[in-house]
Amino acid sequence: MDNAIEARGLVKTYRGDVRALDGVGLIAEPGTVFGLLGPNGAGKSTMVKILTTLSHPDAGEARVAGHDVVREPARVRRVIGCVAQKSGLDLAATGRENLILQGRVYGMRGGELRHRADALLERFGLAAAGGRVVKGYSGGMQRKLDVAMGLMHRPQVLFLDEPTTGLDPEARVDMWSEIARLSGEEGLTILLTTHYLEEADRLAGRLAIVDQGRVVAEGAPEELKGELHGDTIAVELAQQPLDGEVQRALDKVPDVHDVAVEARALRARADSGARAVPAVLAALESEGVKVASVTVARPSLDDVYLRHAGKAFSEADVEVTR
Repeated sequence: MDNAIEARGLVKTYRGDVRALDGVGLIAEPGTVFGLLGPNGAGKSTMVKILTTLSHPDAGEARVAGHDVVREPARVRRVIGCVAQKSGLDLAATGRENLILQGRVYGMRGGELRHRADALLERFGLAAAGGRVVKGYSGGMQRKLDVAMGLMHRPQVLFLDEPTTGLDPEARVDMWSEIARLSGEEGLTILLTTHYLEEADRLAGRLAIVDQGRVVAEGAPEELKGELHGDTIAVELAQQPLDGEVQRALDKVPDVHDVAVEARALRARADSGARAVPAVLAALESEGVKVASVTVARPSLDDVYLRHAGKAFSEADVEVTR
């Protein structure tokens, strides 16, 4: 098998002519973490539903672990694990009972079944809680059990759809560490969907940035950031500016481009941020725009998204398009 996941030209349209996917394609190599990064409603979950055989594309094709998702759905389901956004746990059962039931669905029996369940409870730090009812677990513990269930039958490819949404910062970092171990130590292929920039930057060996059903950029995080030469200038304005006054001000400053304003946050790019800052501040002052603070930083995934999608990630994340 050359690639763990291959998708080409996937199209999916829902009622009302809402195009959730518009010709999406991606390739994930075995043993890697491939990230799908995009705001809520970008089409990430629709992509996962198609790759896990829960939905059929209107056009295009996809293969997972060498199996066609439309023509060979049963074979695909045998080789994948899936952790959906919404937990599939039985809250009235214990952690061990949830794992045992999951294993039986995949035909596991006897000692193998019990050993695998105990091993996963131990791995995720849930051994002491394995006999407790899941309803009493914390959010982080429930999410760890969700992932353990997806691993019960030793899949070749694991789909994690927004696995850390709703977790507190400590639980999120714990989950990041576990995802990195699964790929690095066990060679598991993971497709991770997320709308957290830091999560994609930290975990994905390669990622596709999705906006309004299209892949607008693809590559390793460092490669994508490296395509943006120069620095990012971030300015916190003292008050929300009037329409057009920031752009009028910065039109006077040479070598400043990719200007975006959201409420009181101004972002722009320059070949040398340190040299450009005095001119930027002077230009804003000339238009009566008062500044609260200014920082200069190297490019981030937020800058990559801004360049390819034409808007800040935080701005896109609050839009409900799907």
